[in-house]
Amino acid sequence: MVRAGVLLCVALLQGASVLAAAPPSPPAAASAPAPAEHEAEGEWPMAARDHANTRFSPLSDITPANVARLQPVLERPTGAERGHEAAPLVVGATLLVVTPYPNELIALDLSRPGFPEKWRYKPHPDAAAQGVACCDVVNRGAAYADGRVFFNTLDGQAIAVELETGREIWRTKLADIRRGETITMAPLVVRGKVLIGNSGGEYGVRGWLVALDAASGKEAWRAWSTGPDKDVLIGPAFKPFYPQDRGPDLGERSWSGQAWKQGGGNVWGWVSYDPKLDLLYYGTANPGPWNPEQRPGSNHWTSGVFARRPDTGEAVWFYQWSPHDLHDYDGVNENVLVDLPIGGAQPRPVLLHPDRNGYLYVLDRATGQVLSADPFAAVTTSLGVDLKTGALRYEPSKEPRTGRVMRDICPPSPGAKDWQPSAWSPRTRLLYIPHQNMCQDAVTYATSYIAGTPYVGADVRMKPGPGGHRGELSAWDPVARKEAWTIKENFPVWSGALATAGDVVFYGTMDGWFKAVDARSGKELWKHKTPSGIIGQPVSFRGPDGRQYVAVLSGVGGWAGAIVSGDLDPRDGTAAKGFVNAMRDLPQATRKGGAIHVFALPK
Repeated sequence: MVRAGVLLCVALLQGASVLAAAPPSPPAAASAPAPAEHEAEGEWPMAARDHANTRFSPLSDITPANVARLQPVLERPTGAERGHEAAPLVVGATLLVVTPYPNELIALDLSRPGFPEKWRYKPHPDAAAQGVACCDVVNRGAAYADGRVFFNTLDGQAIAVELETGREIWRTKLADIRRGETITMAPLVVRGKVLIGNSGGEYGVRGWLVALDAASGKEAWRAWSTGPDKDVLIGPAFKPFYPQDRGPDLGERSWSGQAWKQGGGNVWGWVSYDPKLDLLYYGTANPGPWNPEQRPGSNHWTSGVFARRPDTGEAVWFYQWSPHDLHDYDGVNENVLVDLPIGGAQPRPVLLHPDRNGYLYVLDRATGQVLSADPFAAVTTSLGVDLKTGALRYEPSKEPRTGRVMRDICPPSPGAKDWQPSAWSPRTRLLYIPHQNMCQDAVTYATSYIAGTPYVGADVRMKPGPGGHRGELSAWDPVARKEAWTIKENFPVWSGALATAGDVVFYGTMDGWFKAVDARSGKELWKHKTPSGIIGQPVSFRGPDGRQYVAVLSGVGGWAGAIVSGDLDPRDGTAAKGFVNAMRDLPQATRKGGAIHVFALPK
């Protein structure tokens, strides 16, 4: 049974220079929403650190003037080999790490020399889940609240354990791997509820976001991404800004027949929360299958963003980034909540979203109105976003046609930026975006739905984008609507970004360099080589000894690094849904294997 699952996974998989403009002049202060719960300055209690998804550390001991002295203080293997995408958490004197499958939760004691292991919780997920994980057996992290740590397993279980002891408090089964349904996202805790979504769009899995009671693990509500309004939790309070998102039961009527039942729209990215508006924000993933000719219509409510009430799940508004998604662009990337003076006005509550379709969106987060949408990467698949109607204007010559090879599709299916989260600095008022510079050639074909098997209908071959490099870290000014600076990288920048009050930005590369750059100019200030490529999310914290630390996981993998973590044949350009074609040289640059790394200035 395990071997069959692994073969199924393989079947699905097979098919730095700086260009710096002048730094922006110091702007007026910009803020993020006040935190919903107390967050100690030196702690990192959730994957993004705060509910606004800023990934900003208020610590300032490490600066451009001294970061070159940064030294490793810990390098410890996790015991897992596949892609390590998680953010470490730090609560008090405990550092927590979730590994990829088998999803072990590791606690390190920061109060003792060498940060020894405090406890290790082993959930023993079903091994067959490995066979239905679309794009590596990753896990994106945990969340902490009220003495408990919450995390998910690949086979679709949500688990709560006691912070101090690692004792299991509750365990709730949410997903069914027999249908191809898994869970890879980091949960978020809001107002006593644990928010979790599912993965599985490449298997025709219908998407949902569920809220569990944090005390008991019992389901409070579930909002589906497709189907009738009662399933999507759409009622009288639902008031989308644009007419195309209004009307009864669009989650059914915008699909052909019963196709919405295998329609995707999974929720495997990031959830944000604004306590003042009392709204959750999260994106929905691609519709299934990839072949758009098999699913005529706008395919609501996929490839978009919902705003909901956390207590009931009631939908308040929705906006669709990519209606009738043509290229697997999804909509799950992070929504960063900040207050900005858009258009010279007084600061207003906005949502920043760098989408896979290549546009950096600024939305009014109270209404869902698109205030701006500008390309931050090479785009050939569309002609821009109409700010009057909110509509993405597709380029007709790039629309897939069954049996015809469509060339130079930019961005490719992983998008201009995939799951890897950006970071916001209220000091520089810049969003730091780790992303790809890639394109693809693709051909679509008819496919049939069989539960638990791939449901894609497309073969793609990815390739480097304009200029030949495959990745960038870009600093974006959402008020000026332009790039401040960018750093070119050979491989896709598949790690998250971290911004600090010391005006230093950290990120990692797939060939194993952990880097620090000046937040205002992009100048490289420091780097450290790790044994495996970095696709994890860096964090910063203050230890019990009062020092500022920076931590990150190494361990190449994920969709971009599947050629290494999955031992794929580089001769098959369609492997990893075409990513191998662009990453044939990665095995020569790094190796698989996970480790936790911690750095600090010398005493």
